[in-house]
Parts: sequence; C-alpha cells; structure tokens
Amino acid sequence: MIRKITGKLCDLRNQEASIEVGTFEYEVLIPEFVRRQLQSKIDETITLMTIHYIDGNPQKGRLTPRLVGFLHQAEREFFELICLVDGVGVKKALQAMVRPVQEVATAIEEQDAKQLSTLPGIGPAVAERIIAKLRRKMAKFALLVDSGSASEQREDRDVLNEASEALLALGHSQSDARDKIEKATQSRKGKFKSVEDVLQSIYSQQRPEQN
Repeated sequence: MIRKITGKLCDLRNQEASIEVGTFEYEVLIPEFVRRQLQSKIDETITLMTIHYIDGNPQKGRLTPRLVGFLHQAEREFFELICLVDGVGVKKALQAMVRPVQEVATAIEEQDAKQLSTLPGIGPAVAERIIAKLRRKMAKFALLVDSGSASEQREDRDVLNEASEALLALGHSQSDARDKIEKATQSRKGKFKSVEDVLQSIYSQQRPEQN
C-alpha cells in the first residue's frame, strides 16, 4: 500500500500529475482542487498523500493499480469518506471534487443538497445520500482552511487547522471558529509560525481599542 510519494513534479495534466522519484516516474491521479494548487510547482519537489487502489473489472481480467494524490492528510481522509457513499466511488469522486474540501464539507454539514448537486456527476439523489451518510462526520473538514493560492505552503495550513481545533476546544462554535480564522488570515501579511501566533492575532483583533 502506497500512502505517500515524494518527488519532482515533472508534468501536470487535467487529472494526472507525473512525479519523478529516482529512476521511476509515477502517474498520480488528482482532483481539480489539487491540480490548481500544483500549477506553479512544476519541476519542484512535492509530497502527495496517496490512496492506492485497483481499477478495472476482475471478471474481464483488466486490473490496473492506480494512485490518487492530495497535498494534505485531511484531504485524503475526506476523499476516502466520499468514496464510501453508494453510487460514488473513486472515479466519480475524482470528477466531482472541483471545489476545496472545506466548501464541500460545509455544504454536507449544512445539508445543502442543492449546492452539492452542482458538483460534476453528483445529482440530487447522490447528494442526498452523501448528506445522510456523512453530515455528522464533517466538522473538522468544514474547518479546513483553503490555501487560496498555489503558493501557500502545507505547513501553514496545518497551523491554521490546529488553531481551528483549539478554538473549538475553547468553546467557540464551528462557524465562529471558521470566521475568526478567515479574518486572521486576511489581516496577516506573512505566514503564521504557530497556533499561539494565530490565537494572538485573533485576540488582538477582538480586543477593544484604547482611547
């Protein structure tokens, strides 16, 4: 089972990334939201969290091992959950995931079947099945912070996601935590170095001005 791959991104097409690892070159399938984050990283060394699965019809003897890649562990976990829903599977999930995980997870958590139905290949019936199966498992994914650009580093997103979890532990609601994180990132010029750095920025914003 291949769970992670690190190498040079040497080519990027619609749903495929070619990763050079030593003398080998691996083809990794990627959803659209991952492709957008990789656009500026051609010829750079990247790490993808991967799902390894077998594609094909065993009755016809046509089985092909494939990899699906993500930049973040939580993105991979979310994708695996989506694939468990009846009528979805890996191929449909790859086609459907054109929006960031945070947006899709929020639509599921809020039971917004209309929004989910706008995803490619996800009609109203499948959207309802996704909501019924996953809506109680979406809290942490709905709090994921989207990088917003391909230049954002994975380490910065990890700090922001940990800060979201800290706010929940402090008693904030999911929507309040998400709003505070978004405001902190909008007002920040550089990257956050730690969770404490994020929380201090949020505290400074909500502290009343001194006359």
